[in-house]
Amino acid sequence: MKRFGLAAVAALAIAAVMPASAQQVLKVGSTPTGIPFTFLDTKTNTIQGIMVDIVTEVGKDAGLSVQIEPMSFSALIPSLTSGKIDIIAAAMFITAPRKEVVDFSDPIYTYGEGLVVPKSDTKAYTTQDDLKGETVGAQVGTAFVDALKKSGLFADVKAYDTIPDILRDVNTGRLKAGYADYPILAYNLKQGGFPEVRLVDGYKPVTVGSVGIGVRKGEAALLGKINASLAKLKANGTIDKILEKWGQKAQG
Repeated sequence: MKRFGLAAVAALAIAAVMPASAQQVLKVGSTPTGIPFTFLDTKTNTIQGIMVDIVTEVGKDAGLSVQIEPMSFSALIPSLTSGKIDIIAAAMFITAPRKEVVDFSDPIYTYGEGLVVPKSDTKAYTTQDDLKGETVGAQVGTAFVDALKKSGLFADVKAYDTIPDILRDVNTGRLKAGYADYPILAYNLKQGGFPEVRLVDGYKPVTVGSVGIGVRKGEAALLGKINASLAKLKANGTIDKILEKWGQKAQG
């Protein structure tokens, strides 16, 4: 009886520890306006998209329970560093300034900025110099808005909260041109909501980068799990399938 009692106590102790570990929930910050990377699906009232699918698959592989938390792009890093969230999964470039405050996973997807102008503007823009002296727009908190301001080319660089806000002003002719993540612009325009906007095909991006998953500084164990899972998901084709699902080209 005594031996059985000790075994039972040990088993209960193990059972008490294991569920607590398995049930740990990591809060993932994602934006409701970065389609196809992250966006609010109004039918389900949930955040969906490429980065949501990827972080969900990473969670499954690494044994992590993830909970998506919607917030604006500019709030992602402050929310991470203050402990409100544990992970960033959005269309966020891995940049040197961001790496000073956030640890990023290995790169997941690489692209540059796209240029949109009113459809009535048929000029063949190829570089930012072609818009020298004009007023242009970009999303606040992105690598693009900082690069455009530092270029010194433009009369003004208006900072917008969301990419749809930029598209609306270009669509109505209130803005000469807008710069934003090429895949997000392309996806938005395919939906037909901005019929008076043209995505400039021949434009060559200046700010090219890679998106990754962000974690707080010092979370080496968590980052290690994420990178190990990403490597596995890249190797078995899962990430390519997710990209293709959302109309993006798989990268070789």
